[in-house]
Amino acid sequence: MLLGCIGDDFTGSSDLANTLSKQGMRCVQYTGIPSTPAQSDVEAGVIALKSRSIQPADAVSQSLEALNWLLAQGCEQIFFKYCSTFDSTPAGNIGPVADALADALGAQQVIVCPAFPGTGRSIYKGHLFVHDRLLNESGLQDHPLTPMTDPDIRRWLTPQTKYSVGHVDAEAVQSGEKAIKDALKAEQGAGHRLIVVDALRDADLMEIGAAADGLPLVTGGSGVALGLPHNFEKRGQMTVAKTKWRGESGKCIVLSGSCSKATRDQVALHSKTNPTYEIDATMVMTGQLSPATVTQWLIDADGVPLAYSSADPAVVADIQRQFGRDNSAAALESFFAEVARQLVDAGICKILTAGGETSGSVVEGLDLKTLEIGPEIDPGVPALRAGATLVIALKSGNFGAPDYFEKAAAILGVDR
Repeated sequence: MLLGCIGDDFTGSSDLANTLSKQGMRCVQYTGIPSTPAQSDVEAGVIALKSRSIQPADAVSQSLEALNWLLAQGCEQIFFKYCSTFDSTPAGNIGPVADALADALGAQQVIVCPAFPGTGRSIYKGHLFVHDRLLNESGLQDHPLTPMTDPDIRRWLTPQTKYSVGHVDAEAVQSGEKAIKDALKAEQGAGHRLIVVDALRDADLMEIGAAADGLPLVTGGSGVALGLPHNFEKRGQMTVAKTKWRGESGKCIVLSGSCSKATRDQVALHSKTNPTYEIDATMVMTGQLSPATVTQWLIDADGVPLAYSSADPAVVADIQRQFGRDNSAAALESFFAEVARQLVDAGICKILTAGGETSGSVVEGLDLKTLEIGPEIDPGVPALRAGATLVIALKSGNFGAPDYFEKAAAILGVDR
């Protein structure tokens, strides 16, 4: 294994695996830390953790355990993947995990770059933009678990880390690989260990990737991994091989727990032509709604039926006030996981999920260990084979075109 990756949620990990696979790496996504060695032909391993919103100390412990397994597979470089909207709180978990990985690897120039131009995420002057809006004006300021109220990544990261945070600006990045290397070295010389790097275009990410050659640790969204495979390819270490995708027939079902605006818009569009079932969080919390009820409705419904708990920020805030943030989130995640288990037991072979926490719960609930990367549905979202007769797609709440659900259902059912 050449490149070892640690993802802080399951949708982001499949996003990263998709990026690496498209660049020619033989990539496998693992659910949690494997108990056995990787197959010898795996060039990039992505360990998907569900560590984004847990206690920082637990996130660090899990990430270090993942690191140890990846190093045992012979990885030459480690990539820590987090959300392209830098989802975190002032207490973590991005800073604490990055610190711990840097310490373990002796990394002194740690790139911090959540940019993903393909989905409208760019960094300029250290500030994160979502399309033409600053992060805190994009709707992410209303995120129920990690409200993003400051677009300055340096300022948001500083209270999370024990190290000084530096910055490489767009001018250096657009001057190319050597200028980026020189700027990183200068930032290290100035006492900075975690270094935010501007990026506005895919071309910038390719130059950053080239400049990262030889660095033990790189951190960011999946976008900055775009340029990493080329470093191994130019040394003749990669054997580019495409895996043929095999779809599944039968009904496709959608489970959505994301409250992002993008997903709520997708739900609204999908509901115009397909049956939808709104899961009332209060009824879940009080035991008035069972997973079996929702499962049977989905099985009986026509088209591409969708069950969702996605709601606008005011509704989510009210639920959290009534039942507590952690309790309400855990209850809904467990509910979706049980619905997914019952669907698969009933013979459903195609499942779409929306939302990082929802996707993680479904993957854990189904006890999926390895995921084979298939064709890209939308930027950052690949089709995944999860078993002999099960295919899935795990969508981050903020990703996907308005017609994503219909498009994804079609791709899961075809051979490519």
